[in-house]
Amino acid sequence: MLNSMRKNGVTLALFALACTATVVLTNELTQDKIAHQQQLEKLRTLSALLPEGSYDNDLVASCKLVTNREYLGSDQPMPLYSATLAGVPTGYALETIAPDGYSGAIRMVVGTDAKGAVSAVRVLTHKETPGLGDKIELKKSSWIDSFVGRTLTAENAATWAVKKDGGEFDAFTGATITPRAVVKAVKNLLLLQQKHPELLRDAPSCDATP
Repeated sequence: MLNSMRKNGVTLALFALACTATVVLTNELTQDKIAHQQQLEKLRTLSALLPEGSYDNDLVASCKLVTNREYLGSDQPMPLYSATLAGVPTGYALETIAPDGYSGAIRMVVGTDAKGAVSAVRVLTHKETPGLGDKIELKKSSWIDSFVGRTLTAENAATWAVKKDGGEFDAFTGATITPRAVVKAVKNLLLLQQKHPELLRDAPSCDATP
């Protein structure tokens, strides 16, 4: 009986060891492939935010981390990607969070040119109501493209709001909270770029941050 228990114990231990080794090996073999796919997806997103031909640098390698709760909606560092052409800055793609969505935080990335005009906005993650608040997704509606070409100035600051609040942006029928949160977040990001360019300039590299 004792020998049988010992034998079963050894068998289970060997089986567990084999399973662990298989998991480790699989992870090692797929890790580089997964990282490569993630980088390609990131490049596709960034390419949609910054006009083709407006940069010649490696956008992913330009990554910095900007932290500012007041303008970026979170205490966590937000990735910033800088576009340059022949060494001259031509645009930026900066992630931000709208903390006051209807169903929680909405994470976005905003592309702007060197003069501060919005080139594109894309929603990365959200939990908004399907059929209502999810119209902030490009695949659900073209509403998110209403930011393209817009700038923020002292003269037009009041127009950066949904029409219900006296601004120029359409709201969704039955879902005003979601577009209101997105418009506010994009406006705050532009304010950050205008008021605190040093935060973008002096932000630490993504690779340098533990």
